[in-house]
Amino acid sequence: MLSAKHITKLARTLLPGILLFAMLTGCKNDPKEINALVTKGAQQEDKAEDVTILYSDNGHVKMKLYAKEFVKNDVAKPPYTEMRRGLKVEFFDDSLNVESTLNARYARYYEKQNNILIRDSIVVVNKKGEKLNTEELVWNQSAKKLFTEKFVKITTPTQVMYGDGLEANEDFTWYRILNPKGIVAVDKKEIPE
Repeated sequence: MLSAKHITKLARTLLPGILLFAMLTGCKNDPKEINALVTKGAQQEDKAEDVTILYSDNGHVKMKLYAKEFVKNDVAKPPYTEMRRGLKVEFFDDSLNVESTLNARYARYYEKQNNILIRDSIVVVNKKGEKLNTEELVWNQSAKKLFTEKFVKITTPTQVMYGDGLEANEDFTWYRILNPKGIVAVDKKEIPE
């Protein structure tokens, strides 16, 4: 018969081997699958906070973009860059005076298409003090234009205009409401006779 001392000694000797055997036989993950998951997760998103980007053309600063959270995803189809927690863009003239500003809570940039989809609480203000409010804009950087099919509100020093859809240049110094709504003030001099 085995004494308690012999049983304890036997358990100490066998227990590490039993645990090692259980761990080796219980784990059946393919190393290739693990590497694919780890690599995909590591490459999926690159994040940065409080990012400021200056855009220039022929050595002249044209705009400054500030984003609280800047996320780049090159693996997605199509690849994109997101500004998830708000952004502010300042557009400059040749003397670095602010021509207009754009603020929003979210934007997604598709580099290959050269489009930025902007959403949520968008406010654009130009140098004349005219203000655009809308919930969605597409900013095509190749055409240097802003577009939307959503509801828009434009406030000028003399009136407030409403409508669905808008086309504008990127610094909002020119714009056109596609489907105006409500009463629009017109100067008598502009009415054809």
